[in-house]
Amino acid sequence: QVQLVESGGGLVQAGGSLRLSCEVSGSIFSSFVMGWYRQAPGKQRESVATITNGGTTNYADSVKGRFTISRDNGKKTVYLQMNSLNPEDTAVYYCKARLTGTISDYWGQGTQVTVAS
Repeated sequence: QVQLVESGGGLVQAGGSLRLSCEVSGSIFSSFVMGWYRQAPGKQRESVATITNGGTTNYADSVKGRFTISRDNGKKTVYLQMNSLNPEDTAVYYCKARLTGTISDYWGQGTQVTVAS
């Protein structure tokens, strides 16, 4: 059974930084394409950043240049470094793992990020 556990959310002032972590258990981490998604109140969940098992990354336009996704296959963990945060980044952030070559998705429980102006 694949499980994802996020951590690192919290309250930060505008302009500040946070680093989210997502640890995966129960399967071969290197087989997954990993991603971070977020959902703000009243809005649909949106993709923030993804990283393949080969390290290829992709970012939403709204976070390019501010957020960095990375992964440590040895620790079975994906990270999201978030800099220059603004109130529009306030949301619940979710980690997702997709088994390469499939549409089998696994989600974490989410972690709240609140950016105060």
